[in-house]
Amino acid sequence: MTQFDLKQIDHLLSTTRAVRKRLNLEKPVPRELILDCVRLSTQAPAGGNYQKWRWVIVDDPSKKRVIAEAYREAYAPYIEQQKGAVESKVPESSTIGKIISSSDYLAEILERVPVLAIPCSLGSPEDMEAGLGGGRQGWWGSVLPAVWSYMLAARSRGLGTAWTTLHLRYANRVGEQLGIPETVTQLACIPTAYYTGDDFRPGTRKPAESVTYWNHWKDTGI
Repeated sequence: MTQFDLKQIDHLLSTTRAVRKRLNLEKPVPRELILDCVRLSTQAPAGGNYQKWRWVIVDDPSKKRVIAEAYREAYAPYIEQQKGAVESKVPESSTIGKIISSSDYLAEILERVPVLAIPCSLGSPEDMEAGLGGGRQGWWGSVLPAVWSYMLAARSRGLGTAWTTLHLRYANRVGEQLGIPETVTQLACIPTAYYTGDDFRPGTRKPAESVTYWNHWKDTGI
């Protein structure tokens, strides 16, 4: 049986953070490095081994600007709504404040990130609704593992990423500029760049024991 370095793997899994303020906007990312990440992403499991995921990698400044403008247009009303909701629930949360600050920053500089990766899938979740499979959950379950594999591969190569979806509000506009057919679903936009600083730490999370229910659902109130 293959022996893995669990300490290294656990570190990778627990420190692949959403990187925004620490994205290096000045250092180009080689295309071959991105292809390495995509190659690894294609090893992710997919229902029926259909392999419907595709990647549109955007490093052209004018096309990155199109994505960034769509993102900002969707971001402005979204973040105002979120700020109001957060302030009413956790008005003194420094963690939430940091997240909003870093989100604001990403919206401002998105087109300056060296690479914007757009994971896509042939078809749409609606295609699965009439079948006998897992429906929408089965469709998403066949494409999201590949995206997470891409992000883990990027992290292991000194690259930072963040999962973003706000540009999808204007997916048709962006798709026209990138030549993406209407029969293809855009899943996200993954800003990808080298990160600044040395490393990342695990995030603060609820204990596994409090979110794990054995054999029966349990309402723990958290």
